[in-house]
Amino acid sequence: MKKRGPFRENTGIPTEVIELNMGPQHPSTHGVFRLILHLDGEVIVKAEAKIGYLHRGTEKIAENLPYFKIIPYTDRLDYISPLTTNLAYCMAVERLIGLEVPERAQALRVILSELSRISSHLVWLGSNASDTGATTVFLYAFREREKIYDLLEMITGQRMNNAFLRIGGLMADAPEGWTDAVRKFVKELPSHIRDMEGLLTENPIWLKRTRDIGVLSKEDAINFGVTGPVLRASGIPRDLRKDEPYLFYADLDFDIPIGERGDVYDRYIVRMEEMRQSCRIIEQMLDRLPEGDILSSDLKYIPPQKDRVYSSIEEMIHHFKYFTEGFYPPKGEVYQGVEGPKGEIGFYIVSDGSPKPVRVRIRPPSFINLQVIESLLPGHFVADVVAIIGSLDPVFGEVDR
Repeated sequence: MKKRGPFRENTGIPTEVIELNMGPQHPSTHGVFRLILHLDGEVIVKAEAKIGYLHRGTEKIAENLPYFKIIPYTDRLDYISPLTTNLAYCMAVERLIGLEVPERAQALRVILSELSRISSHLVWLGSNASDTGATTVFLYAFREREKIYDLLEMITGQRMNNAFLRIGGLMADAPEGWTDAVRKFVKELPSHIRDMEGLLTENPIWLKRTRDIGVLSKEDAINFGVTGPVLRASGIPRDLRKDEPYLFYADLDFDIPIGERGDVYDRYIVRMEEMRQSCRIIEQMLDRLPEGDILSSDLKYIPPQKDRVYSSIEEMIHHFKYFTEGFYPPKGEVYQGVEGPKGEIGFYIVSDGSPKPVRVRIRPPSFINLQVIESLLPGHFVADVVAIIGSLDPVFGEVDR
């Protein structure tokens, strides 16, 4: 990795290392992340990351709730991409109980996951570019992200914290006109991506701020266990959608972009291309969107339809018991991961046969990816810190849990 030279090298002037509390700078670090820098002039000689300020005890809360009541808490992990975290949790429970999800629900889950990926990358692009001085890109990126929020509001009723997925499927079907609106968005987005790339990709200031900055080697990426764009930017084509396919991903045609240097610039290039690939995935899924139900009909684990509750005492009793007690899964343990915008987000669940899990363990990509920050920063200037943190794209709802 190319290191910055000492600020006052070979001057003969005695210096001492000073300690500086850095930030907050990145939008997700306001008040919840402390970064202590040890500086020789403007050069970082040591960095200490202090986390935990946003800890809410999500795992312990989940162990005291029926399975279906945990879904809203998953929204508060990666709150930039809540539907992806909904998906990882719901798929883990479905795997535990052996529940088949209708094909239409699976297809809509793919579309929602990829819209969430694009939305997350746009937030990253806009905020990271703004941190390094490219304010115009921020406006372009958030304009496109606003369109995604409009699409999510159409189908889920919420812009953020959607809590839309259900164990066994979805809360509701896509409304009339939604698929046409999605198709229009993914058809137009690649041209807007080119506009944003035109402002950054060959911009000499952007290149100076990102090329050979924060280099993460393949070996270190593997040893730290990083996933997602940070891993792929280091040249490793690991992606659960290809390597351990779920939903319809095995049947879809898309590429996994990788980098060469593993620096801030490569993380930018990888995410930009991932947005294009997400558009390809969504278009293919829209072309083959099946008809049918959007929620499993297995009443052992699914509540009855609302219209039946009003006309049948048995269905009313079932509805009451389901929402007061929950369902009873078999004993066992399961892990399910999905490829989120920031990397592998997964849930490990242990069941003793009761309506509440004995153990819930979350694998948060932001927490694991953030580990590398202390090894990436030494040798760089203070001015490089914001670019390096931003390139890791951490969300602290997921880091601290």
